[in-house]
Amino acid sequence: MRYIWTLFWSLLLSNMIFYVLSSMQGGEYDAVKAAIFGVVFTVIISIIGAVLPSHEEAAE
Repeated sequence: MRYIWTLFWSLLLSNMIFYVLSSMQGGEYDAVKAAIFGVVFTVIISIIGAVLPSHEEAAE
């Protein structure tokens, strides 16, 4: 379930960032690029979360 929420929020935030930046530059908004960036961001965050130790492991 946490991967679904991570994907949801990364897609939402990446689309928001791409929309704001494209309108500030006067360019054209591309939802496909924003979605690809969101998926790549989700994969990176999931890998980082799997590699880092949890609180229980760090306390030992």
